[in-house]
Amino acid sequence: MIIEQIKTYTRKEAIEITSIVQKQVEKIKSGVAVIYVPHTTAGITINEAYDPAVCEDMLEELTRLIPYSSKYKHLEGNADAHIQASLVGSSVNVIIENGKLVLGRWQGIFFMEFDGPRNREFYIKIIKG
Repeated sequence: MIIEQIKTYTRKEAIEITSIVQKQVEKIKSGVAVIYVPHTTAGITINEAYDPAVCEDMLEELTRLIPYSSKYKHLEGNADAHIQASLVGSSVNVIIENGKLVLGRWQGIFFMEFDGPRNREFYIKIIKG
């Protein structure tokens, strides 16, 4: 398992990590990369990487659907972040073929922060196939 460190700078943000993952799979002929976030207020997703407005729209819409509020029962003040992270999910699987991630033309892998800024990490597990 590979552990990668990442720093977030705002409460909610999307950070593209495709190139970080790609570096880890370059020597793999065939397999699957599992990318996992071990945090309850962060997530991982695959979406369009060409236009940054896509992730901005995602974050705005998640905030609209699950707003920050003092009415949640969770007393830590970040219940919205827990709910958003659950909706996005904590892992993705990406096929590796000939040392390259098999992603669609516009796709990228994103670390999704919902309760930053923080020092975070994500894991990459490569399963050779």
